[in-house]
Amino acid sequence: MAARRAVVTGASSGIGAATVRTFRSRGWDVLAVARRADRLEALAAELGVDVLTADITDAADVARLASRVEELGGADVLVNNAGGAFGSATVEESDVEDWRAMFEVNVIGTKRVIAALLPHLRRRAAVTGGADVVTVTSTAGFVPYENGGGYNAAKSAEHALVGALRLELSGEPIRVVEIAPGMVKTDEFALVRFGGDTTKAAAVYDGVEDPLSADDVAEAIVHAVELPAHVNLDLVTIRPVAQAAQHKVARGPLRPRGVQTSEA
Repeated sequence: MAARRAVVTGASSGIGAATVRTFRSRGWDVLAVARRADRLEALAAELGVDVLTADITDAADVARLASRVEELGGADVLVNNAGGAFGSATVEESDVEDWRAMFEVNVIGTKRVIAALLPHLRRRAAVTGGADVVTVTSTAGFVPYENGGGYNAAKSAEHALVGALRLELSGEPIRVVEIAPGMVKTDEFALVRFGGDTTKAAAVYDGVEDPLSADDVAEAIVHAVELPAHVNLDLVTIRPVAQAAQHKVARGPLRPRGVQTSEA
């Protein structure tokens, strides 16, 4: 039996690259999609995956992606991971172009890719009995916070998109899974958001014991699609223990209250 194939967008770094590696470690074929050709070439050399340089906000690129999936023989899983946060400012003072960019990649780009690849997922499901659409959103889509209005709005819209899709695909053997991470420490997310300001980026994670890693989220993604075909994880919210809620993060060591400890 041929290996199952996953298509992963935003695959050049962070959660996307970790997801590609996790799928490969489980024997999957992968088509890794991202804008940065050099990063993709490194993944291909490391893991033996298929790659495609493409921008999901570009209709022509998404059409090329659909053609490539057809050339490869279809796909069992689509992981919509491409996204991002740009800027950190109040609703009043934030840049409209940052908002536009966040909606283009997190919402419209996700819609483009789903619409382009659903026919291929359906064809594979007709043969194998099932397929999956997995979308990486964010807890930022559920709870707003100051200076995050644009990202909150974009991820909230993406969450709504996923919910509508699940209803629309009712009756088909296609699972719709949403993975909503909280605080994930990656090399680029906060750095991009703060325009390359390393001090601001580092402050996000300052004192937080064990924020999530990209590998943690990748494990959740692959686990969801490797469950029995009748089991659907509609929404997986994944946070580090240090983050009790979007607005409540423990900074410092995690220790049981009321228990005295001694070091040997």
